[in-house]
Amino acid sequence: MIYAWCVDGYSTPLYSYTMDEKVLRGLEQVASQEERNQALHYFEQLKQSPDGWKLCAQALTSGSYEGNDNVKFFCLIVIEAYLRTRYKESNQEGHELIKSLIGSLLHVQAQKQDKGFLRNKVSQIISLAFVIDYPVRWLGFFTDLLHTLSIGHLAVDMYLRILLQIDSEVVDRDIVHTVQETERNIQIKDAMRDHSVLQLADSWLQIMNQYESTQPEIVCMCLDVVGKYISWIDIGLIANDKFVPVIIRFMSNTLLRESACDCIHEIISKGMDPVAKTMLVESFTDVLENVGVLTLSEDEDCDFLAKMAKLINCMGVQLISSWQKLVKVDAQKASETLQAIENKISQLFRFFGDEDDDVSGAVAGFTTDYISFLKQMNPLTGKQRENIESLLYILVKKMKFDESYNFEQEGEDEAMFQEYRKQLKTIFNNLASLDSHLVLITVHNLVTHTLSQWEKMELKDVELAITLLYMMAEALPAAQGQHFTGDLTKVSALQEMMRLLISSRISCHGHMIVMVHFFETVVRYEKFFQCEPQHIPDVLMAFMDERGFHHRSGQVRSRASYLFSRFIKGLKGQINNYIDDILDRIGDLLILNTPDNGYQHLLSNEDQLFVYETAGSLIVSSNFPMEKKSMLMNQVLAPIAAKFNSLLEKLIDEKDENRQLAYAQSINMAMALASRASKGFSSQQTMQSSGCEAVFVKLLQMFIQAVTVPVHRQLIHVGVRQYLHRMVVCLEKEILPFVPIVLENLLKQPSAKELHDFIPLMNQLIMKFKSDISPFLQEVFMPVVSTIFRVLNTPVDDLDQVAVTEKKLLQKSYYLFISTIVSNDVLDVLKNQEANNLHQILITIVQGASDFPDPSSQKTCFNILKRLVAAWGGQDGLQGFLDFIYESIIPTCFMAPMKPDFDLKDAQTSLALGEDALCLKCILEQRGDEMLNYLLGDYLPTHRLSPEQAQEFCDALKSDNKMFRNYFKNFFTKAKS
Repeated sequence: MIYAWCVDGYSTPLYSYTMDEKVLRGLEQVASQEERNQALHYFEQLKQSPDGWKLCAQALTSGSYEGNDNVKFFCLIVIEAYLRTRYKESNQEGHELIKSLIGSLLHVQAQKQDKGFLRNKVSQIISLAFVIDYPVRWLGFFTDLLHTLSIGHLAVDMYLRILLQIDSEVVDRDIVHTVQETERNIQIKDAMRDHSVLQLADSWLQIMNQYESTQPEIVCMCLDVVGKYISWIDIGLIANDKFVPVIIRFMSNTLLRESACDCIHEIISKGMDPVAKTMLVESFTDVLENVGVLTLSEDEDCDFLAKMAKLINCMGVQLISSWQKLVKVDAQKASETLQAIENKISQLFRFFGDEDDDVSGAVAGFTTDYISFLKQMNPLTGKQRENIESLLYILVKKMKFDESYNFEQEGEDEAMFQEYRKQLKTIFNNLASLDSHLVLITVHNLVTHTLSQWEKMELKDVELAITLLYMMAEALPAAQGQHFTGDLTKVSALQEMMRLLISSRISCHGHMIVMVHFFETVVRYEKFFQCEPQHIPDVLMAFMDERGFHHRSGQVRSRASYLFSRFIKGLKGQINNYIDDILDRIGDLLILNTPDNGYQHLLSNEDQLFVYETAGSLIVSSNFPMEKKSMLMNQVLAPIAAKFNSLLEKLIDEKDENRQLAYAQSINMAMALASRASKGFSSQQTMQSSGCEAVFVKLLQMFIQAVTVPVHRQLIHVGVRQYLHRMVVCLEKEILPFVPIVLENLLKQPSAKELHDFIPLMNQLIMKFKSDISPFLQEVFMPVVSTIFRVLNTPVDDLDQVAVTEKKLLQKSYYLFISTIVSNDVLDVLKNQEANNLHQILITIVQGASDFPDPSSQKTCFNILKRLVAAWGGQDGLQGFLDFIYESIIPTCFMAPMKPDFDLKDAQTSLALGEDALCLKCILEQRGDEMLNYLLGDYLPTHRLSPEQAQEFCDALKSDNKMFRNYFKNFFTKAKS
């Protein structure tokens, strides 16, 4: 009967119409884009049509499109869409139609081998029907499905694909399911355990035995199915005398062994009691040893070795997990598991030390867990100590890169090795925390042996020695990098290795990777040079000659520029005697890179920024008198001063757009370099005390000219603003005369982004100079604000997301601008504006508090209102402001939280609500009973609050801040519910 269902299945046409053949031509490779679009639209219509799936089902089962894979695939997609959206609500007739369709699909797939993607899509459709209908409408699903197996191997193939798809829909933990789907999946698995899994397991064994020699692909898929299902079915169905010998037999079959290995891995991974888990692992170990599978030759296939390594890794990890569970509750069983762990270590060493990194990396988990396991052993046995030494020996050997490693142009292979090295580094650090003395002595011996005769050693050995020395800083951590204090053994070993690193002249090796590691290591151990400063000159020279800044490799030069800046910052107190020489030697690195010199520069722009910062830091931190500091800073910045005006003129005169951009970029870079040179100044070592104001002010006068340049305005302004930001930090009132020039130019047709970027500079000036900038700020305030309003009110296309975002950012910046004014003793700037202008400003603030959908800006606006109330809301406050409190501020405090987009559950919005509450508290502090009477008698009754509710609100308002904030939130939570 079932066979007949499968053969006859979908025999009666369900749909009288046929496919539109003309439209279907759009699925052919030669079709035009218009024809393709028509075809895609046609299938979208079929998805939406109530009976579109039936037309597609008829097309699939009639055989009309047997040779057209594209049509069949799109028909399957339409059916899939129906199953995912509407089938669940279908009646019994609809169920029977789908059941009949599945029978026909199985029959078709059993007769002819479609391409894999079509068979997968068919299996997916069947699994979708299954999860909807099983067990309620189709309890016999598996019985029906199992009867198809007798048709032949294609039917078996489809059966296994369906089981894999069911696993994906019901079990796969990587797929996030809804609560309803999770409940459905539990019901399905329970029903399968009760009615089907025994028959399924029997079918798997039968398939593996029947097709072992004729269809290895099917057997591999069957093993995959077993591995998927073992996680939730009774393990006794698989781990028994019938199944295990078959799977073990496959381990000797080169076509099946990788899948068999994966299957055993999944069986061992199954969650179970720790005692049973140990027994399971050991039973598999015994049978694998008995058949000789664990005795692997060195020239074994790497893919199989990786699978075996993964299996051994699983065994080790599972045994250690079992031991951890048993050690506190059953000492005898824990001892047996411990012995099982130790018995696996020889296999761990074999795979960890394998020449292939994929094989070695596959046991990284076992290796790491074993080290953690040993940390719990006290004391360690002699054998365990030997194991630690063996692991360290293997690890050091495996850290060496292959001869084929391409340092100049790293590709995928190199990236994979670096990822593998990260695993080894983690294991190395764990070994060091387990036995720091062993690791220290081992690394010390290797480093001293290698560096003392590096000329005779291979590159990979030299690189490894320096790498291990570098890694010791993390493997043997020390507070604030103080590796050269405390434990004398460690200090002595590290000092000897560092001394040898420098005195051996390994820095003359020449290879780029050795040089990069050398510089990385001397910077990591900068505290060594505080102990032995006599080595500083050698390192400085290495940075500055052909080993560093002038190395033939751009990678070395780039890394050296960054590391040199760190080296100098860490050793400011030790290098004063070398500053003149350093500045002389890096002079060629300070040359400004321009189109006119063909960009013939050793360093990139980014790298040159580090050099300028380093030069500035050297001068500022030196013990030189002010006069010399000024002279040296002039020398450093001279390349910029010498070329800037010329570049500006060439930019203005240049007609070629590409060269215009090149000149603009050079101008921007010149200002960026000068900005970085100022990074060395601090509150202790100011620009004024260093005698360097004049040179930076002179540059500022030059840079300011650039704001009027008509081309590449935005790029130029970025550089000017960046320099001004630095000068606000470093200069005093000398900077103030330059601000109007920049501002005047900015207000000429600025973009939203330009205004947004400029406002932080205004805020910075206000916060630093406060009342000193008040007269100027009072004068320019309304022009700035008017320009902001004009830009904000300029229409933009809603589809232009960049423009929309820039306007939102500008609006946020506007609120921060007002906030900075009210928070920094320059409130008179607002107070002295014309009444109409001030009223307009205040309106924008209440609008920002209630209407701008950004919680941080709303918080800012309520904070502004609170500060204004504190300043102007008292008895002698600003004229007209009292009316504004009652007409605008108080209503806004109540309206804002009631807005639909004011999400009381959001953390940022809660902060805004808290500021809202504090604003009301501030009004109460200023107006007292007057405010309470207004709330009780006028405002709250108009919002349908009873006298009792209004009184409750006012009583809460009189409580402390914390209590009122909590009440305020609950008040609006109830109001919005």
